Amino acid sequence: MTATTPHVTLADTLWPRTQSSTNWLRLTVLAFIGTLLMAISAKINVPFYPVPMTMQTFVVLSIGMAYGWRLGGATLLLYLAEGAMGLPVFAGTPEKGIGLAYMMGPTGGYLIGFVLAATIVGYLGERGWDRNVFSTIAAMTLGTGIIFGFGVLYLGTLIGWDKPVLEYGFTPFIAGSVFKILLAAAVLPLAWKLLKRS
Repeated sequence: MTATTPHVTLADTLWPRTQSSTNWLRLTVLAFIGTLLMAISAKINVPFYPVPMTMQTFVVLSIGMAYGWRLGGATLLLYLAEGAMGLPVFAGTPEKGIGLAYMMGPTGGYLIGFVLAATIVGYLGERGWDRNVFSTIAAMTLGTGIIFGFGVLYLGTLIGWDKPVLEYGFTPFIAGSVFKILLAAAVLPLAWKLLKRS
């Protein structure tokens, strides 16, 4: 396995591509399944220390790994489009607002990070990085860094760098992020092992 050799993704293995014109149906269904998982993960609050966590970053990065960079990125763009149209698919919606007004708020940078992280992690998934624990940890750590990088940069621009931006937008979520990275490192390679056995 090299960094430049494409592999079949988890989604391709579970639902193989076809050469016929029906492949668009497969891609559409997978994309909508991905956005549904994103919406569900945004609404679930898991008790955790020091703050409750959602499973969104886990789902973002898992979609990227399982779908590959094109479909993973497209799925997250579709998710953002659903939110922009006013569907209550984001964490805290509709209570904290909906549509573009919500997306321009404090979480806007994280939402942009979702798309970029899914795309980059999807590229790594196509190169087999989801098939063992250590490369999965590396890919998920990179994806998490991208999400928080964009999130914190946007948050600082929005509220001002004179505020404790890291304290608001990063530090409380470190423990939850580590948990989700380790969870992905357990789940994705295990899925491949189970598929090989079957």
